[in-house]
Amino acid sequence: MTLDKEREDFEFWLVDMDGAIERFLEEVPSAITRRLDFSPESLDALEAWILGRYPSAQTMLAPTESRVVDGLARYIGETFRKAIGGKWEIRLDDPRYVFHGIPQLTGFSERPTPVAPISLATASADRRTGKFLSSVLGSYIRDKTREQQRS
Repeated sequence: MTLDKEREDFEFWLVDMDGAIERFLEEVPSAITRRLDFSPESLDALEAWILGRYPSAQTMLAPTESRVVDGLARYIGETFRKAIGGKWEIRLDDPRYVFHGIPQLTGFSERPTPVAPISLATASADRRTGKFLSSVLGSYIRDKTREQQRS
């Protein structure tokens, strides 16, 4: 696949954000979707669903789960973006880059470290705490608040 095609695919991925999240929410039981309002607290409800659906991070990687996992990543990413800012980007220039070809959030902090929501989704299934996603977001919110106070 050429870089132009990969960039075009990412642009389509961005344009389809709302529709993809809607399709994802159709996969989630209504008792959970009622709690999914893109607030930091909603991540705990989402993570409970993740832990109930996936016994391990490995089970999330099955090809049959790709659409659901993409939806998870989108929801997680949009929740982070609404809380701390930033924008969706993709790095295609360096195949050795850890998040090469993976949508990520950047520009929300003075620190250049991006957030790769798909990695957070699989890490939540691996760590199995039930609060992993919200605690990571909480750390970013605290860092952002400190940055703003220093400015």
